[in-house]
Amino acid sequence: MSGNITLLRGLTPAATEQEIYAAAQEYVRKVGGVSGLTTATKLAVDKAVAAIAAATTQLLTELPDRRASEGEAPVRRRVRDSVEEEAS
Repeated sequence: MSGNITLLRGLTPAATEQEIYAAAQEYVRKVGGVSGLTTATKLAVDKAVAAIAAATTQLLTELPDRRASEGEAPVRRRVRDSVEEEAS
């Protein structure tokens, strides 16, 4: 898939809504081949991102705790500024 989607399970503290949204957005853009939003794509992309973010939140809640290798949690990536602005 895409190396840009960050591992969210096992983060300490737990993944934030913004991190989950960013991962969902990256997934939708990659799968849909959408690099930018237009009036023709915005509604479909927004609906898909919301659905995938909700499914991801549920998945992370229901999965058992993940043991990080060598006792360290996965490294967090900085959420892109555009994602932070959209989530506000």
